[in-house]
Amino acid sequence: MKIRRIIDALTLDEKIALVSGGGRWSLAAVPRLGIPQIRVADGPHGLRKQNPEEDLLQIGASSPATCFPTSAAVANSWDPQLLFALGRAVGEECLQEGVSVVLGPGANLKRSPLGGRNFEYFSEDPWLSGELAAAWIQGVQSTGVGASLKHFAANNQEKRRMTADSVIDERALRELYLSGFEKAVRQGRPWTVMAAYNQLNGIYCSEHHELLTAILRREWGFQGLVLSDGGAVNDRVAGIKAGLDLEMSASYGINAAKIEADLSTGRLTELMLDKAVRRVLELIFRGAKNKKNNYRCDYAGHHTLAAKAAAESAVLLKNEDNILPLDPGAAVAVIGQIAKKPRYQGGGSSLVNPTRLETVLEKLKEAQVDFSYAPGYLWGEEENGADLLAEACHAAQEADLALLFVGLPDTSESEGRDRTNLDLPAAQTELIERIAALKDKVVVVLAAGSPLAMPWLSQVQGVLHPYLPGQAGAGAVVDLLWGKKNPSGKLAESYPLDLEDVPSSQYFSREDAKVEYRESIYVGYRYYDRAEKEVLFPFGHGLSYTSFRYGELELSADNFTETAPLTVRAKIKNTGGRAGAEVAQLYVHKNGASFRPEQELKGFKKVFLEPGEEKTVEFILNSRSFAYFNVEIKDWHVEEGYYQIRLGPSSRDIRLRKDIYIQSSRGDPAAPAYEGAAPAYYNLKGKPFRVSRAEFASLCGRPLSPKEAAGPLFDLNSTLEDLKGTRIGRFLIKQVKAGVKKRLQTDDEENPLFLTVWTPILEMPFRSLIICSAGQVSETMIAGVLAWANKQYGRAFKIWMGF
Repeated sequence: MKIRRIIDALTLDEKIALVSGGGRWSLAAVPRLGIPQIRVADGPHGLRKQNPEEDLLQIGASSPATCFPTSAAVANSWDPQLLFALGRAVGEECLQEGVSVVLGPGANLKRSPLGGRNFEYFSEDPWLSGELAAAWIQGVQSTGVGASLKHFAANNQEKRRMTADSVIDERALRELYLSGFEKAVRQGRPWTVMAAYNQLNGIYCSEHHELLTAILRREWGFQGLVLSDGGAVNDRVAGIKAGLDLEMSASYGINAAKIEADLSTGRLTELMLDKAVRRVLELIFRGAKNKKNNYRCDYAGHHTLAAKAAAESAVLLKNEDNILPLDPGAAVAVIGQIAKKPRYQGGGSSLVNPTRLETVLEKLKEAQVDFSYAPGYLWGEEENGADLLAEACHAAQEADLALLFVGLPDTSESEGRDRTNLDLPAAQTELIERIAALKDKVVVVLAAGSPLAMPWLSQVQGVLHPYLPGQAGAGAVVDLLWGKKNPSGKLAESYPLDLEDVPSSQYFSREDAKVEYRESIYVGYRYYDRAEKEVLFPFGHGLSYTSFRYGELELSADNFTETAPLTVRAKIKNTGGRAGAEVAQLYVHKNGASFRPEQELKGFKKVFLEPGEEKTVEFILNSRSFAYFNVEIKDWHVEEGYYQIRLGPSSRDIRLRKDIYIQSSRGDPAAPAYEGAAPAYYNLKGKPFRVSRAEFASLCGRPLSPKEAAGPLFDLNSTLEDLKGTRIGRFLIKQVKAGVKKRLQTDDEENPLFLTVWTPILEMPFRSLIICSAGQVSETMIAGVLAWANKQYGRAFKIWMGF
């Protein structure tokens, strides 16, 4: 039956049900018309099929699946082919589990290294993020399973993530926060896109017409379905009108009733509803058609792929005096709990139940390495016990070399919570410094999904950072340390020397209802390079056990019009004695520009070379490679003038440069100038980055509304945390917290699982709490609570008594 005929045959109730979700992880079915039920599940570094489906806290056991390295890790591979293979493997596991859509990848930009969910995202650079997201999407969808590109858009912090308003000037929005999604949509063609929780410039993303329809569909040509994040819907009818097709998870009749009511008043028409219904049906039939009963994936092969991904993504940050690879005959002191109990993924909705899990100690035994072990520290402890330190120091003194495994605890990197600093736990920093004072051969292996401060860096000889490397990460790390594999990872984000150096540090993860992105286009290396700010490690950095030489840079033209493609070629030669891989990074610099980054990544190629082997890398650039977004003409614009093509192994190690003149094909409208009204964006060198509200308002081209929501009254977008200053709020917090502890069977408020569950509940708006409770918390109950919190005691009693 054709979809048009099915829509005509559907009752109004059935149409409403189809756009409202069939459960927490499933879409609604209409058996009488042959409309089947399909299932979705979390990703993106592995399948997380929740069991049982209706577990309200979403903490129940999930089906075993391969835990691949997280997105932050595999981004360091700079290898779209690897990302395609990982996506395909996840798709194959979806087929076995009967899942039709996997909720990933996450393509949000890393605005700050403190983002609690950064381990789920790729990069601080939209070009790299978009390329890798597109490849992963293509891999998943090559199996007949759909991907869901998320979280669209500007969802860059966990604090107040469900209600915060991301206030961004249009140029930064286009150049940074949307362009990665644009590349992923145009190249990857995902079946679905997930609208984010937050507001964007005053409008919730789930009801943002410009975002979901004008840009996503009309401008980028997206043909798929738009769904909400779980509990993200603020106004369901406004969402349908804006282009939000499907509410997920289901609201259990709450928003269905509102749709029905607004159809009767004319606020919503059935024609508008039918558009959403059609897209839902297209997704259901597409997913159902590709299901494969009795399909069995290759878990053993996927584990091998996970090990390959971990090895190719690990970044060798420091290798003084070629301390790595290690001498096979050396006696090694292995120090740190992570060697025994690996930290291999982040927390939250992406948490995967691995099919197996390697440890470093097990892999060392398999490799017959001569080693001793000392735990060195206890997870979650800020201070070391004297016995632990003494044991670690003794082990180090007795060995030829100390190998320290340190990293962030689970509580530091999880959905729902942002980090507060760049530091390792104090106990681990003390351990490193004590061991380094005893030994002149110390190698540190880090476990973290984001940058760290390293005050001890000059005291150690080697640092390897595999990020969060998944279930097969231990074997990969051992292979890299002893030279069985050659490191080839390159940082997909900059490592600042100090948190104060991060341009967003004063404007990130605050209590404010409105989050002002005052740094504008200056994120990551775009800021550090323009401000000539020293960094701990630059964007693109990563060492190898071999060396590479860059040959002459060739351009297909010395000057050209913006409508023509430009071909760039260069030769890369392995001049060392080991086979290895190099990532050639192409940056574009605009000569004489004042309000632009010093350079921007516009291409990269990973090339594998045997010793003495040479290959040519080729890049094709187009007008977007040289363009900035001009807010006056509302379009991308290439300024006429000289540009420089730069090629090298990192943003701070440019080996080849060549100038080119670009002629504008459509005149040359002036770039908007803000030197007078916003001088902070033009004077970046030699001082901390600070932008006043007046300067930011000038850049935004509009007055800024107050940071806090106007009015003293609490409403459905208020949270339990907002009510903590009221008597009823304190009572509710106490009761809900007790319920969560009982459900989790813990009284420990520092328990990682407790924090993962409790923090989002505390910051969840009441409208979402009602929906996510699956009927356990009613609208009437919350209406009474809000009336009481607003000191409308009589009204509260009437609501609760049913008057």
